Amino acid sequence: MSENDTNAVAQYLADHPRAMGVLFTALLLLSQAGSAVAGNHTAISGP
Repeated sequence: MSENDTNAVAQYLADHPRAMGVLFTALLLLSQAGSAVAGNHTAISGP
């Protein structure tokens, strides 16, 4: 990722503060979903 791309993303988020909230919420939900899926793994051993 070049310096120009980083500045473009920072500028976009500065111009659209609601997008920063959406990105944060999506990241939070995805991280929680991964933990929930990993926690629901149950092993069934044999008949």
